[in-house]
Amino acid sequence: MTTQPLLTPPQPQLRLLIVDDVAEVRRDLRLLFTLSGALEVAGEAANGLEALQQVDALQPDVVLLDLEMPVMDGYEAARQIKARWPACRVVAFSVHSYCAARQKADQAGVDEFIEKGAPLNEILQKIGVL
Repeated sequence: MTTQPLLTPPQPQLRLLIVDDVAEVRRDLRLLFTLSGALEVAGEAANGLEALQQVDALQPDVVLLDLEMPVMDGYEAARQIKARWPACRVVAFSVHSYCAARQKADQAGVDEFIEKGAPLNEILQKIGVL
């Protein structure tokens, strides 16, 4: 009797929305995540208001969210995302690593905080891939 190997179905990839007001940052993050193969980049937004519209339309698992943006900042966007879609993880992504920014992000409901420039493994870990 021969046995055939069991095929395990592929794990579904997390769907990610990238939110940053700098187009080059969004482009570079999309490329980095696409090359890593660890995430599906579902979309992008340039400010908090666009982020809310994209979360509603795309239903991502995770939002990688800059905190300092025009129109609606990341703090307010995080608050509204967590109020409307509590299962969606919000990961703050900012150059502002000082204690007050982290506290304000925590109060807004972010799940994780990452400093811009962090290594890819750290980013993927905080997003929930590793």
